[in-house]
Amino acid sequence: MNGRHSGRPTLEEVAVRAGVGRGTVSRVINGSPRVSDRAKAAVEAAIAELGYVPNRAARALAGNRTDAIALVIPEPETRLFAEPYFSDIIRGIGAELADTDMQLLLTLIRTPKERARFAQYLAAHRVDGVLLVSVHEDDPLPDLLEQLEMPAVLNGRRSDLESVSYVDADNVGGARAAVAHLLARGRRQVATITGPPDMYVARCRLDGYRQAVEETGTGAGRGSARGTGGGGADDALVAHADFTEEGGRRAMRELLERRPDIDGVFAASDLMAAGARAVLRESGRRVPEDVALVGFEDSVIARHMDPPLTSVRQPTEEMGRTMARVLLEEIAERASVRRHVVLATELVQRDSV
Repeated sequence: MNGRHSGRPTLEEVAVRAGVGRGTVSRVINGSPRVSDRAKAAVEAAIAELGYVPNRAARALAGNRTDAIALVIPEPETRLFAEPYFSDIIRGIGAELADTDMQLLLTLIRTPKERARFAQYLAAHRVDGVLLVSVHEDDPLPDLLEQLEMPAVLNGRRSDLESVSYVDADNVGGARAAVAHLLARGRRQVATITGPPDMYVARCRLDGYRQAVEETGTGAGRGSARGTGGGGADDALVAHADFTEEGGRRAMRELLERRPDIDGVFAASDLMAAGARAVLRESGRRVPEDVALVGFEDSVIARHMDPPLTSVRQPTEEMGRTMARVLLEEIAERASVRRHVVLATELVQRDSV
């Protein structure tokens, strides 16, 4: 060798120069997190020295790759653009994918026809993996992804027996802390506005509410002849909504009709809390003097409400980053082991309690 390279540098030559295996070079190029900083630096230096340029077309053909990931949100576009939760998740996913070659394809599924069309798209293996946000219990997509052996990560889960990889927040613990905070501040008739019962996240936040009522032993939320058996919680203090502001409005009106003596409300999302606050104000009730209010997510909505909303902070953007990171790992490793990640929540106290 006279020091001049003849022809295009190969993956093997990069591996030799870096002093690592071919698989390590491949993982660095594909953005896998399962590479040590030292090995990554050595591979990147070798790539720079040799002038190696990955042949993306050949790599995709040889590895049956498309270098594309689908982000699927089975909700109408009105929710996508109205709720900060979705934009925070997308921001986190985009940040994690920024230094990779992956293209992110946003897909909204609103009808059975759109779901069937996307299923055909998946069956043709036109993406390398799928990120699924806003998971409903009866959604057939997770099962289809498993049947196709398509790498996938869910935001949330369908049940506590979820078989697909997921990234979630501690919804039970966060809700329990929120309601315990209301009860500790002397509130005795604490209601909750929860999400759709076909979503595991909504059921978890309702479970947290019930656990707090039971654990305090104060009798809050008790006394209904129609009790659910879930820790003595009063059904009249529970209203179901859909995580939207209008849903929060409807639920708050329903609660006030049933129990006008309510002095505290835990809403399972900040957006529903905003709707609840509007109805409380319309009914002449002051927040927090007459009714204390707590939300969930700690979104920008919470910080700009009047008064600023006490809320359970979940690391939404970090959830998006983690989802993308886990998916990249599954794509690079073709691992059969599924990962279940639950991130901690934190109660952020403001003036609404």
